[in-house]
Amino acid sequence: MARNSGSRPVGGPGLTVGVRVLVRRSVGVDLTGEVVEDYAAVTDPGGGGHEWAPVHRWAVALDDGRLVFADTEDLTIDPGSTARPRT
Repeated sequence: MARNSGSRPVGGPGLTVGVRVLVRRSVGVDLTGEVVEDYAAVTDPGGGGHEWAPVHRWAVALDDGRLVFADTEDLTIDPGSTARPRT
């Protein structure tokens, strides 16, 4: 599950397209950006991913212009964000 600023799980619709997030990597600093796509349909078993190249659920447009893909456990809702997710 995604984490909020207190590192508590965020349930339900908290993590959706349009939400500002921190992307946590095993090395380096956290990166900030906005979720731009949810690939849940292809991350489910039988959804089209490959064992040797797993599909990551979320596409995130970083503030520095890069696009990264991350799993739910790699994301934290940005505590500094006041924007509401798109509906």
